[in-house]
Amino acid sequence: MKITSLEVLGKLPDPFTFEDGRKVLSVSDWEERRKELIPTVIDMQYGQILPQPEILEIDPLCVPNTAGRMNIWRITTGTKAKPVSYTIYAHKPAGQGPYPIVIDGDLCYGCMQNPEIAKKFTDRGIMLVTFNRCEIVPDIRNPKRTGNLYETYSDLEFGALMAWAWGFSRTLDAVIQLGLADLSCIAFTGLSRGGKTALLAGVLDERATIVNPEGSGCGGSGCYRIHMKAIEENGQERRSEELKDIINAFPDWFSPKLKAYETKEADLPFDQHFLKALLAPRVYFDSQALSDTWAGPVNTWMTAAAAREVWKLYGKEENVLWYWRSGTHAHMPEDFDMLIEIIEHQRHGSALSDKFMKVPFEEPDLIFDWRCPGTV
Repeated sequence: MKITSLEVLGKLPDPFTFEDGRKVLSVSDWEERRKELIPTVIDMQYGQILPQPEILEIDPLCVPNTAGRMNIWRITTGTKAKPVSYTIYAHKPAGQGPYPIVIDGDLCYGCMQNPEIAKKFTDRGIMLVTFNRCEIVPDIRNPKRTGNLYETYSDLEFGALMAWAWGFSRTLDAVIQLGLADLSCIAFTGLSRGGKTALLAGVLDERATIVNPEGSGCGGSGCYRIHMKAIEENGQERRSEELKDIINAFPDWFSPKLKAYETKEADLPFDQHFLKALLAPRVYFDSQALSDTWAGPVNTWMTAAAAREVWKLYGKEENVLWYWRSGTHAHMPEDFDMLIEIIEHQRHGSALSDKFMKVPFEEPDLIFDWRCPGTV
């Protein structure tokens, strides 16, 4: 990958400065600052945070209770007056559990219907749980935001990404209620819009110990303040997706408030390093493809490097990981292998391979001049 153009619209704002001008000096300060950031970072992008459900009912549809076989449950949740239902599919490893859990809402993508993907996890004693996020709210351009979960919480203003992220938490609620989940190892993952969802879900649900967006780009793990172009592996030049692109193509994914900044990214009071930093000190793993310039490789790396300063405050900067593979915008078997490697590292202390943390382009200058308190 060769960067051919890099336009920086402004410096990244400092997450270590309170709104009243005070500076974060300790972990306890950061925990206070974190609470201050959530309304701005979450509400302005994705809408109002959805509440805990009034009900969570689990109906078995197919429960063979055999290693390697798929267990299927129907979940009914939300409010008693207007519940929403969707199906979860759990690929069970050998043994009685509880199991490390990987949750992926991308059952609408073909790759998640590949039994070989599930086998990668079950062979390692990990349960893969998938669901189709489009059952919670449909992935169609729906400016009136009607139907499904929009009706359940009609008094709240939120986009599809928020609704889908809520589905990650309800899925986790279900596997916990079923006695299947080892809460020391819960991973959220997804591709593209599913990666944006997994990242948001991980921020909102602190039970997720590993958060792994794949190719989530603009509105996910990218950087609004960077516009770039690069030569991809096929020799063609391509640009990164920008806020104006995504907010006009997929307005129902986001809060309507974000549209005010579609050509004024530098005026945003945050960027996605704030969103990532809300995960600290848990494990954040960003996986990318070399020929996916649309997802903004420099953008993603820049906000990860900036957010890593917050992990340094905890002495846990090793919990920020990134990885690029050859290829295009997809969730490939190799990506799942790398996630499994991280899970094994967290569970058993096995060494990580040298594939992590390599940057496939000449690193540009950092677009922030603040650092973790005590490290300057």
